Amino acid sequence: MSKYIFITGGVVSGLGKGITAASLGRLLKCRGLKVAAQKLDPYLNIDPGTMSPFQHGEVFVTEDGAETDLDLGHYERFIDENLNKFSNLTSGKVYWNVLNKERNGEYLGKTVQIIPHVTDEIKNMIYNVEKTTNPDIIITEIGGTIGDIESQPFIEAIRQISYEIGKENCLFIHITLVPFIECSKEYKTKPTQHSVKELQSLGISPNIIITRTDGEIDEDIKNKIALFCNVKSDCIINNTTLPILYECPIMLHNNGLDNIVCRELNLTTKEIDLTEWNTMLDKIRNRKHTTKIAIVGKYVKLHDAYLSVVESLYHAGYECGTKIEIEWVDCEKITSLEVAKQTFKECNGILIPGGFGDRGIEGKVVTAQYARTSKVPYLGICLGMQIAVIEYARNVCNLENANSKEFSTLNENLVIDLLPNQKDKPKGASMRLGSYPCKIKENTLMHSLYQSDLITERHRHRYEFNNNFRYIFEKNNLTICGTSPDDNIVEAIEIKDHPFYIGVQFHPEFKSRPNKAHPLFIGFIKNSLAK
Repeated sequence: MSKYIFITGGVVSGLGKGITAASLGRLLKCRGLKVAAQKLDPYLNIDPGTMSPFQHGEVFVTEDGAETDLDLGHYERFIDENLNKFSNLTSGKVYWNVLNKERNGEYLGKTVQIIPHVTDEIKNMIYNVEKTTNPDIIITEIGGTIGDIESQPFIEAIRQISYEIGKENCLFIHITLVPFIECSKEYKTKPTQHSVKELQSLGISPNIIITRTDGEIDEDIKNKIALFCNVKSDCIINNTTLPILYECPIMLHNNGLDNIVCRELNLTTKEIDLTEWNTMLDKIRNRKHTTKIAIVGKYVKLHDAYLSVVESLYHAGYECGTKIEIEWVDCEKITSLEVAKQTFKECNGILIPGGFGDRGIEGKVVTAQYARTSKVPYLGICLGMQIAVIEYARNVCNLENANSKEFSTLNENLVIDLLPNQKDKPKGASMRLGSYPCKIKENTLMHSLYQSDLITERHRHRYEFNNNFRYIFEKNNLTICGTSPDDNIVEAIEIKDHPFYIGVQFHPEFKSRPNKAHPLFIGFIKNSLAK
């Protein structure tokens, strides 16, 4: 039987519940335990797939094609375990399932209520993680803040789980803010006391309280929190702001978190082995160079919209011994090659990530043209590959020349012409989601990076390369270096006479890890260093 750890947050959002859950998962994995992670989100969307990146940041995609919360990216990067469709649950999905069951008569005419029908649906999803992955430990983060109306069914569901499986198999961790008041030069515990009181009023008493602070708090503060919140004094764990994200597991270990979790859950494990993690941290601390990479997109005002891309660049930087400095570029401001030249003159590499819609397309096309003609290392991801194809079609293959008989059916909108026209389909329709195989052509840059003939990568997109124009590109020296195994779908392109110019239809950033950087990003950063 699996043991369950539930992580809640109080006072304010953004305290790092996801990073704490991911860090604890890594620590327990380093003790030899099999760990699974899960995020429960109270919002009413079915999933974040249709939400604006400005609202929710990036959409993280699992191997089995679930569109999920970005915190699942943290879980996978820290714990290095692939998650699945049961790892993210929203209120929208819960109510959708419940109402469909009601319409199908599955409740046999009963009055459908929050308790037990909604809470049972939540519990089933939580238990499904154990059924599908059979882990030793399941870490479940509840999104939002204690006291939010929409999160109450989730809190009630985890209270019931504690009753059903026994308190010896269930642990509650509560993360709260302990603010520092500058004028009086002291930390204040009252917000934590009120947050825990609110949680207790819902039937849950936390076993461990993690205090989020900018600095260390002394034992008197910890003892005060322990006394007022009815928690053991050594179960008050301080979580301070760190300069390096991946130092968090070490900091929490030094503060005794994994030892206390094992003690409270009566777990017998091997001695923790953090050798690999510490080796990675040594690489991070000993970087000797700085490489500036431009990320060109339309959501650059919210950096979380490209969170996995940024982390993947950092991971490659660790491996290559260089700090990565991100230059955030709004694609709509790239209006000409001259503007591109001025914008990117100090950049060592250019990356165009995924995106939807035609806003900013022309700026991205100009960016791809600048990278190609100026021999600046370029990595195009998903839409970034399509942009590279469009730019090449226009400026190398001359596909906008309507005088040519074989291209007479083209109009000026190459964004649509070079990709199947699906603009009339609703958002979310016809998406290729999750892991798909890709056959890599021998004697290509892609093959030298992957060192493999066949790979699998995760997808999230609606358009595909139009095979009607495939031979034209190949005739003009654009190499199709990756395809589906049956050769029907183009997965990757590259240009031979360029230091590094690769576009991929998939999202390699979803499989990068801090201690296992993705080969595409390593190749990109290595070539950017050489610029």
